[in-house]
Amino acid sequence: MSETSAQTPGTTEKQPKDVLDQLMQPEVQESLTVLVENLPKLAEMVTIMTKAYDLAQSVATDQVLIDDLKGGMQEFVKPITEKAKGVAASAIEAGDRAQAETSTIGLFGLLKMLKDPTVQKSFRFVQAFLEIQADKQNQRNS
Repeated sequence: MSETSAQTPGTTEKQPKDVLDQLMQPEVQESLTVLVENLPKLAEMVTIMTKAYDLAQSVATDQVLIDDLKGGMQEFVKPITEKAKGVAASAIEAGDRAQAETSTIGLFGLLKMLKDPTVQKSFRFVQAFLEIQADKQNQRNS
């Protein structure tokens, strides 16, 4: 036991000497000088970081805010989702009808379809879309 107690004090005495040796090194002293000179800035940075952390922590744990954000996102996404579902359902139904229809569309049938306001609206959309695409292509080439 006396050997163990003799080693412990020797080890304890050696550690302070190592720290003192390190403190005597010029680069360590230079680093400490820079650190001491910048302590006011470091203290200010720590204060700002602490406030930011506290804010983030309060936001992350505020269930009312989380629920409000979730509700807001759902209100924003719900109309888009419903419209997309409606368009998809219409496309599926149109595909099914086109598959089931076996009659041939003749020239007079096409002329009759061209008078339909929905078809006219679709053609105007396609024409405007193609004009915009052409304008963008011309801008890229210029």
